[in-house]
Amino acid sequence: MLNNVTTDCEEGEGSPNNQGDGNPKESSPFINSCASSDVEKSQQYDGKNMALFEEEMDTSPMVSSLLSSLANYSNLPTGSKEHEEAENNEEGARPSKKAIKAPQLGTLMGVYLPCIQNIFGVILFLRMTWMVGIGGVLGSFIIVFMCCSTTMLTAISMSAIATNGVVPAGGSYYMISRSLGPEFGGAVGICFYLGTTFAGAMYILGCIEILLIYIVPQAAIFKIEGLEGLEAEAALLNNMRVYGTIVLSFMALVVFVGVKYVNKLALVFLACVILSILAVYAGVIKTAIDPPIFPVCLLGNRTLVSKGYDVCAKVIEIDNETVTTQLWRSFCDSDYINATCDDYFRDNNVTEIQGIPGVTSGILAENLFGNYLEKGVIVEKRGLASQVDPDSSASSTNRFVLADITSFFTLLVGIYFPSVTGIMAGSNRSGDLRDAQKSIPIGTIAAITTTSAVYMSCVVLFGACIEGVVLRDKFGEGVNGNLVIGTLAWPSPWVIVFGSFFSTCGAGLQSLTGAPRLLQAISRDGIIPFLRIFGHGKANGEPTWALLLTASICEIGIIIASLDAVAPILSMFFLMCYMFVNLACALQTLLRTPNWRPRFKFYHWALSFLGMSLCLSLMFICSWYYAIVAMGIASCIYKYIEFCGAEKEWGDGIRGISLSAARFALMRLEEGPPHTKNWRPQILVLVSMDAEQNVEQPRLISLTNQLKAGKGLTIVGTSVQGKFLDNYTEAQRADQSLRKLMETEKVKGFPQVVISSNLRDGTSHLIQVGGLGGLKHNTVMVSWPHSWKQPESHQQFRDFIEVVRETTVASLALLVPKNISSYPSNGERFTEGHIDVWWIVHDGGMLMLLPFLLRQHKVWRKCKMRIFTVAQMDDNSIQMKKDVITFLYHLRIDAQVEVVEMHDSDISAYTYEKTLVMEQRSQILKQMHLTKNEMEREIQSITDSSRGSIRRKKSFASRSQHSTEEGARMGEHPEEEAVAVCNSKQVQLIHNKNASTPASPTSPTAPAGVGRTWTDNKEVGKGKTLEAGKDPFSMKPEWENLNQTDVRRMHTALRLNEVIIKKSKEAKLVLLNMPGPPKNRTGEENYMEFLEVLTEGLNRVLLVRGGGREVITIYS
Repeated sequence: MLNNVTTDCEEGEGSPNNQGDGNPKESSPFINSCASSDVEKSQQYDGKNMALFEEEMDTSPMVSSLLSSLANYSNLPTGSKEHEEAENNEEGARPSKKAIKAPQLGTLMGVYLPCIQNIFGVILFLRMTWMVGIGGVLGSFIIVFMCCSTTMLTAISMSAIATNGVVPAGGSYYMISRSLGPEFGGAVGICFYLGTTFAGAMYILGCIEILLIYIVPQAAIFKIEGLEGLEAEAALLNNMRVYGTIVLSFMALVVFVGVKYVNKLALVFLACVILSILAVYAGVIKTAIDPPIFPVCLLGNRTLVSKGYDVCAKVIEIDNETVTTQLWRSFCDSDYINATCDDYFRDNNVTEIQGIPGVTSGILAENLFGNYLEKGVIVEKRGLASQVDPDSSASSTNRFVLADITSFFTLLVGIYFPSVTGIMAGSNRSGDLRDAQKSIPIGTIAAITTTSAVYMSCVVLFGACIEGVVLRDKFGEGVNGNLVIGTLAWPSPWVIVFGSFFSTCGAGLQSLTGAPRLLQAISRDGIIPFLRIFGHGKANGEPTWALLLTASICEIGIIIASLDAVAPILSMFFLMCYMFVNLACALQTLLRTPNWRPRFKFYHWALSFLGMSLCLSLMFICSWYYAIVAMGIASCIYKYIEFCGAEKEWGDGIRGISLSAARFALMRLEEGPPHTKNWRPQILVLVSMDAEQNVEQPRLISLTNQLKAGKGLTIVGTSVQGKFLDNYTEAQRADQSLRKLMETEKVKGFPQVVISSNLRDGTSHLIQVGGLGGLKHNTVMVSWPHSWKQPESHQQFRDFIEVVRETTVASLALLVPKNISSYPSNGERFTEGHIDVWWIVHDGGMLMLLPFLLRQHKVWRKCKMRIFTVAQMDDNSIQMKKDVITFLYHLRIDAQVEVVEMHDSDISAYTYEKTLVMEQRSQILKQMHLTKNEMEREIQSITDSSRGSIRRKKSFASRSQHSTEEGARMGEHPEEEAVAVCNSKQVQLIHNKNASTPASPTSPTAPAGVGRTWTDNKEVGKGKTLEAGKDPFSMKPEWENLNQTDVRRMHTALRLNEVIIKKSKEAKLVLLNMPGPPKNRTGEENYMEFLEVLTEGLNRVLLVRGGGREVITIYS
């Protein structure tokens, strides 16, 4: 925390690098007066007995100042109160800035009543009775219980999160993002925003439905009378679209003009809701005493539309005369008694039943079970006989009450669930509460308990008071077009009609007010880059652009036009939001993070998981395809934030999960080494840094990326020379440089920088301690020391050989790319070429595995793989080739195979001369510890001795009749050999580039006495054998003292190099077994020379040493 204090002070609130949510109010109490001057600070700490800590006062504030900051801390959200104050300031009421008053709202006004207002809504008034009629009392009770249990469990989880510290405005978005991280927070925040927006559309559609069906039906633009079936449905939906768009535009204008008007009307809308519910309960009580007269006319068992008749009878007696009624004329072709009538009308009687028989009537038993209907099916009364002639023609259905949609249990769940949402209203207002950590749990849980009790009692009371055919009559067509719940209300149905109308208007305004602010909060957090424009608004902070987007999305719901189709959509988004609230609480509880200390103690992780499971189940119960779409939207937003969003560190639970999962995985890895099938190179890349702490071999990182393709462990390590206290800043710079390069090269891994008294020890420390537990490197990559021949690079190649030795002892594989600067970058592509593998000794399969991995990368994908193996004199090369092909077939690796035969041969004169030069160089390098003058004298003496030897043999060399291939090649690079012996500016052993001039010990001309031993028709040169039976050439005095082991090794290196050059000169990459280092330290220079000769003339070489275990297998 103290480090963050310094960072915030230095960067300020607007810094793009500032970690956190970008909310200055949240971090302000922990900042110790960043803007105060040094004089003020000195005065502040003067005479306070703090001399011992005065040097750390900037980063470690005194406890008293910290407590003072906390006491003055205010967390009023940028909500409607601030907008209202800003508008008043614009009007000139008080131009000066007002002092922020302490929040005074208690549990009742701040949490309980807002939650009540948001939970009770349009579904209760427009769909609850229909749901009870279709699903039955039992089915509806199960639905209500499931949904209310879900919200109660979510409220318990939310209370725990909300009381675990201060929750600024933003509600569930803030809680989830700070608990599960910006990815989950952004995804769920957008879902919550979409749910709130579609809720606005649902409320507007409910408002229009009440207006056009129950208040002023004649206002319909598209007339429904006379239409039936799809035409009537289309006309109703078109009316909803037209009026819905008009109402949406008006509401958006009201919200744009000023939120204060919405807030002032909020209490009025709340009063309408409460009065309406009380009217329903009063009506239920009245039915027990004096049931209301609401007759319903049935033909047989079918419910008749009340507009189709004036009297519920076929004929009536007027003055002893039988007169036909309007109902007769609807089913018959004339008014006369002998008219031809509909068969069903003729066969069945007309009966009138009481629509609301009352709570004591016993109708509950009839409504106990469900009665699900197909679309277009006539609503019928249970238990009533009906005569239907199967052979008669179908009667006209527009006279009966029909089911407008196909109903089933899961549909009812989706339609009902929005009526239990709105539980976040209290947490959204946490800044306005006097004691948020006390009020939020009590108010929210009390509101859910109240609303759940109301919903459950309504289910039972509706089933006990209202006739089943009336309950299933969604639009009240059988009860004179009255709102069904209104028929139950007392004193008048209009109480419910107008109460529900105003409550839906208020809820729609609240949604259009809250949704843009939620989007603005997400935009200002900066986690979703393309939404940043919606963080801007008017001068008073009103989210204008967010309001415009909200209205546009809301219009989509209006175009859908069906309340029953929109409700499941917002159910999905709210359920997803609640699911992640439960997940956040469960994770925080199980992870036991030190900061998880909620004041609300009545929670448990099992309850949170139960709530999460219920949310997920309800999502798929409501609509599995909507659930998939909602989860797809959330997943896309999650991945977008993960790849493109701003990086935020909010101390979220996902980081805690990552730590716990990492610990668990590391402990599992400790159980033993990975199986051969799971082996992959976990690479430690050793790089060196220049004086500016930049990587000297950036292509090493490119090669690592091409080998890894983002999989497995990669550690890029370097060493900084010096002491930790003195060089920590350099190490930090080196770490940043490594991170930047790894990001550029798209290498997923970890940089590691150590500070050591010398680079050799630092490298050794990296090899020893890199990685953690079972997640350690098994391969080391280090670049070839290209300037090792220079006297000043003496220590460099010794460090390199030590790395080789240490990897051998530690059983680590070793990769040594030579000429690393010529390797391709990640942006290059090889359109053709070969990757050649020279399989000389078995190394556990590393040579086979590496080219396969390389060819997975786009740089090497077009290259073909060739494998060369070496056959000796006693080997059957044909059988070897067959065996290698079979082996590769079982390994599932495609490659061309070639067996190269290398016959035994005598050691050439060139080999002796090359070995002589190598040992002379070794003598020079051994004197590196001498002073500069002593070193120069030592080099001069060795060189003079060498020149004397050359002069003695010069006359004999001029008689040589045959030039050699080696001479030609040595003549091409004479300066390199001169530099190899010593510094070319001090001693020049070779004076020109003429291959025929024998000016050095490496001259390819045959020595004296050798010419007679070669045949006349054979070239004398490197790798050429003496003829059988001839006397060997005369040994030079210098040759006789050479180490014969070194001569044999040089011979092997030269012969292999000759073969490799011949076969793989044009290869894009050559992979080669790397010989092991000398066991004693006296031959280190010679070892480097052997490797140099072995790879001479090749452009890109990757020397490979296995780690002593099999890394590739033929088994599945």
